[in-house]
Formats: sequence, C-alpha cells, structure tokens
Amino acid sequence: MRRIQRTLITAGLLGVAAISGIAAQAPGSGKVLHISPYAGAMVFGNYLSGPLGTGLSNKPGLLYGTQVGLSLAPELSLIGNVGYTASDMEVGIPIIGGVSVGHSSMLIYDAGLEYNLGTANRESSLPISPFVQAGVGAIRYDINAVSVINTQATNFAGNVGGGVDVTLGNGLAMRLLARDYIGKFNFKDATGLDVSGNTAHNFAFTAGLRFDF
Repeated sequence: MRRIQRTLITAGLLGVAAISGIAAQAPGSGKVLHISPYAGAMVFGNYLSGPLGTGLSNKPGLLYGTQVGLSLAPELSLIGNVGYTASDMEVGIPIIGGVSVGHSSMLIYDAGLEYNLGTANRESSLPISPFVQAGVGAIRYDINAVSVINTQATNFAGNVGGGVDVTLGNGLAMRLLARDYIGKFNFKDATGLDVSGNTAHNFAFTAGLRFDF
C-alpha cells in the first residue's frame, strides 16, 4: 500500500511539474492548469461469464486519485489521471452469491480530452459547469489469489465520462464525476491461458475539488 501511495504521489508531482512548465510558456492564457484530487467508489463489471449464470468480477472498492488538466482552449483541456483502488475478486454463483477467490489492487492511469459545455445558472452564487471526457489508458492489476498465488495483469481501457463543476470561489470548484472504463481483463497476462473474457464496463463515481492556476 505504501509503495502504491508513493507511486501516486511521485507521478502526480512529476505531472504537475511537467504541465507547469508548459503552462508557463502559454502567454495570456489565464488559468491553464487544473488539479483535481478526488475520492469515491468503483463498481466492476463481469470479466468472464460462465455456465449457469456464474461470473468473475471484483467487489466494489474505494477509489482515490488525482486528475491534472491543461487548457488548450477556453472549453477544451488535455487531461491526465492516476487513481488507485483495491477489492476482493469473487466468483458470482446464483443463489449462493459471491465467493471470494483472492484480492487485487488496481492502479489506473489514462489520458484524454475534456470539453466544458458552458456555465449554467450564471446568476447563482454557485454556478454549475457541466463537462464531458473521453480518453484511453490502462488498469494495472496486482492479484493475490487464495493467499498463495501472486500475479499481475495490465489491461487496456478506454473511458468516457461526464460531470459538473460547482464553483465555490475564485479558482476553486467542487467536482462530481462519473466515468465508464471499458476493456477486457487480460487473462493471458495473468494466467498464461489464452482466454477471451467479456468487454467489461467498470464505473467510477467520484467527488473532489478542482483547483485552477
């Protein structure tokens, strides 16, 4: 856990430093750097469907991370994201329910674009700005199965999402975001077996703050 946290912090600092260097070269662009730490929950789809309604998935888990954005235009931003979650892997069995078969921690990293749809309720003390996102990246699984088998898998994942920024003050907003990570679990990477699983939809629901610089 501490190693993962150090990785997240280091990646975040490097990302901020790199984007800050770019932002410093953008003349007259105003607030171009956006940093959004967040926390929430991730709900996983079925990686594999078996006979009689069985399936392999992860239990919902706590998700936290940071998204960094660089404004390319007033409504368009280049974004990068790194997040972390962990939960038990389980086999779903009808009537019996989920049976735990191990534990996995997941490092999520992706990049993409964010488009702001404009500010609603301009006369309100808390203006709301809806936005949409799309990107590509990967989910890195570190799996501990039945306490004796350790393995890893890296899965390509595209993502789409949307949310709102609720302005709290100058350069500060509350951010609510829902994202769908779409991809297949890499069974060959994890087990060596050439198994093709489901295209899973893994939903992330988060809340956090957006700081503009």
